[in-house]
Amino acid sequence: MVVSVGKNAPHKVVIIGGGFGGLYTAKTLAKANVSITLIDQRNFHLFQPLLYQVATGTLSPADISSPLRAVFRRSKNTRVLLGKVSDIDPKKQEVILDDQVVPYDTLVVATGANHSYFGKDEWKAFAPGLKTVEDAIEIRRRIFTAFESAERETDPEKRKALLTFVIVGGGPTGVELAGAIAELAYKTLQEDFRNINTSEAKILLLQGGDRILPYISPKLSQAAKSALEKLGAVIRTNTRVTNIENDIVTFKSGDEVEEIPSKTILWAAGVQGSSMGKVLADRTGVECDRSGRVIVEPDLTVKGHKNIFVVGDLANFSHQTGKPLPGVAPVATQQGEYVAGLIQGRLQGYSLPQFHYNDVGSLAMIGQNLAVVDLGLIKLSGFIAWVFWLIIHIYFLIEFDTKLVVVIQWAWNYVTRNRRSRLITGREAFLDPKPVNNDNDYPGKEKQHPLNV
Repeated sequence: MVVSVGKNAPHKVVIIGGGFGGLYTAKTLAKANVSITLIDQRNFHLFQPLLYQVATGTLSPADISSPLRAVFRRSKNTRVLLGKVSDIDPKKQEVILDDQVVPYDTLVVATGANHSYFGKDEWKAFAPGLKTVEDAIEIRRRIFTAFESAERETDPEKRKALLTFVIVGGGPTGVELAGAIAELAYKTLQEDFRNINTSEAKILLLQGGDRILPYISPKLSQAAKSALEKLGAVIRTNTRVTNIENDIVTFKSGDEVEEIPSKTILWAAGVQGSSMGKVLADRTGVECDRSGRVIVEPDLTVKGHKNIFVVGDLANFSHQTGKPLPGVAPVATQQGEYVAGLIQGRLQGYSLPQFHYNDVGSLAMIGQNLAVVDLGLIKLSGFIAWVFWLIIHIYFLIEFDTKLVVVIQWAWNYVTRNRRSRLITGREAFLDPKPVNNDNDYPGKEKQHPLNV
């Protein structure tokens, strides 16, 4: 089936992906004289920066999700299609879904990135990453099942493995997961169990580089490390995982190889462009980097195709610093707004200078009253940084009711030190963790974190 419109219809803009890049492209074009079709495999925009709070029981999935149709309810030039894009035809200017074809004049691809296990995809079964709601629910299940299973376990060694949590990757997601699990074990859950002392849990954060949070200043990186260690987490830098198998993590520091048994291993290292990168490469001849990201032109177009744009995590934009821009929400947001402006400019007969990313800073939450914020000249840590982190994340949430719900939840959690969303769902609680084979490669995924969080 071909979906078409009349000959005198406005310029047709098709956007694949409802993450930050696609969302802000559509929102910026909401009042323009164009016809927008936003295609996503999910019917909601997921605020991924707070996904780790779903995984650790602070928020529920609905708290950080906004239905796309609700977001664009008043945008009369925008329609939303729930569907999976299987191919594109640049010559016919068509986007091919499983059951229909959608024509375009301008195409914007914003399908984000997936986990990268650096060629060891078999590790996914033992170490899930955090990109989707399903990922968060599965990680939440594993974390709280570990405590519940430890409560019943009589073998000391098995109990120790149940209370050992290993996070691979010292970027924002890994740091925030480590801090949240440490607060769970050493504060929130301490009085909830009778046969175990949850403060005996071990939270181990493994980072391949020489420091955690490498995108922020060394001083703030050290402050984050100290804060995590004060919470009780163990940080190992210059440490690379060499194997994950049978609930055992093998890692190497220098010439020393170590093994640690753990029932809960979480992956927060490495990303790879979505499968749409390969589709674009096959159909347009554009080059992709080793991570599967599309190497875009200075105006974010695909080489040789001025009407195809790539934004967000799928785009390798190296024209500003010589290195690809980080896969964070502000990059995707600014790219989406730029592309929307360029589309309008072209229709009105003018162009824009090449895209330039305005780095608004980096920040990460460590725990309650603890965060780090790097705004360039301004560097904050501790309570003030934590308040700033809260304000920024509330600001970036899409809908007002979502903002309100999250504020209330955070306020209640702050006062009670309780987490109301500690649900074990999806499977029997005491089954050994097995992989959830979700299709994590869907349009609409953007990484991850405003301001490099």
